[in-house]
Amino acid sequence: MDARLEEYDYDVIFAGGGLSSALTAYRLRLARPDLRLLIVESGTALGGNHTWSFHHTDLTDAQHAWIAPFIAHSWASQAVRFPNFNRNLPHGYHSVTSEALRIGIAGPLAGAILLGETIDVLEANGVRLANGRNLRSACVIDGRGYAPSPSLVLGFQKFLGLELRCHAPHGETAPVIMDASVSQDDGYRFVYTLPLAPDRILIEDTYYADGASLDVNLLRQKIASYAAARGWRIAEELRAETGVLPVVLAGDIETFWANVPAHAAPIGLRAALFHPTTGYSLPDAVRLADAIAALPSLTTWNVRQFVAARSKRLWRERGFYRMLNRMLFLAAEPRQRYEVLQRFYRLPDALIARFYASASTGADKARILIGRPPVSIRRALASLPEASAWPA
Repeated sequence: MDARLEEYDYDVIFAGGGLSSALTAYRLRLARPDLRLLIVESGTALGGNHTWSFHHTDLTDAQHAWIAPFIAHSWASQAVRFPNFNRNLPHGYHSVTSEALRIGIAGPLAGAILLGETIDVLEANGVRLANGRNLRSACVIDGRGYAPSPSLVLGFQKFLGLELRCHAPHGETAPVIMDASVSQDDGYRFVYTLPLAPDRILIEDTYYADGASLDVNLLRQKIASYAAARGWRIAEELRAETGVLPVVLAGDIETFWANVPAHAAPIGLRAALFHPTTGYSLPDAVRLADAIAALPSLTTWNVRQFVAARSKRLWRERGFYRMLNRMLFLAAEPRQRYEVLQRFYRLPDALIARFYASASTGADKARILIGRPPVSIRRALASLPEASAWPA
C-alpha cells in the first residue's frame, strides 16, 4: 500500500470555501490532477453570496484563460461619475459571482467539497470537525476570510448591493464603478452599478468610512431613491449582498505574521492579500493560486513560509497605496474625500490601469502626487508617515 495513503487522508485540505480556497483548489486540480484535495465549508454552499470584480489588465492572458469558467459577466469599458465631470474608461471589466464559481468548480472538484461542516480544530497535519471527525493532510490551507488584527490600522469599504429586475430596460451598457455625484454621507460615498441584462442591474451603495457599522435598511432606501432618480422602476429584488472590506492605512506586517498561529497556512484576505485601496481581492487570489500550484512541495509549513514571504514583499511594495489611503482618510474631510478620487480619475488611462493592478511605476506615483492636493496641505504632509495612522 502507498505509504502516503497510510499517513494521510488528503494531500491538501482547505479550511473555508471562499474565493481564494476555491481558486487555489481549482488551479491545483488543473496543474496536478493526482492530488487528493478537500474543501471544508461550514455554509450550505461554496463561495457564499458575493460578486467579485476585476479589471481586464489585472491578469495575464494565461490567467484569463484558466479563470474563464467563473466569469459571469464581461464588459469592454467602464465609467466613473463625479460632481464636476464624467469619464468613460476603455478598460475591460469582469465579474465572478458565487453561482458561477460553484458551477465552474463542481465538475473538476466533484467529491472534493464538504459542505455544512464546521472546523473545530485546525492543525498543521489535519483538521478536527465539530462532529468529532478527524481528517489528516500533509497540507492544511486556511482560507476562512479576513481575521481582525491589532497589527493593522484600518478604514473600511462597506456596501449593500441589490440585484434588481426593472420593469423596463435600464439603458446602461457598461459598469459605473464609481458614481460619486450622490450625497456624501459617512465618508466617501459612491454608487456602483453593473448592468447584468437589459432589465437587470446590480446597484451597490458604497462608503469609504471610518467605522464598520452598516445600516442595511437606510442603504436600501438610498438604493431605491437612486434607482428612482435614474428613472428605473423596480419590479423585483433578486438578491442582496453586504460587505465590509478592510482599507489598510498602516500596520506592522512582521507582527501581523508573528501573530498568525504557527500551524496555519493562511491565504486570501486572511493573509492580507488584497489591493490596499480598492479592496479588490480576486487578482491577488488568482496570482497566489498560480504560485501555490507551482510549489515543488505542498506541506503546511512550506505553504505558510511561501505565503508569508509573498505577503511581506507585497506589503513593502504597496506602501504607496497605504499612503494614499492615509491622505484619503486622515487629510481629507469626510464629505470632501470624493475630491481626491475625482482628481485621480482625470489622470491617463494607462496610469489608472496600472494602479488597479497594483503595478504603479515611479513615474505614476510622481504624477499622482504632483500639484496641489485637493486636501489641506498641512494635513496631507502630516499623513505621509505610516506612524501618523496609529492611535495616539
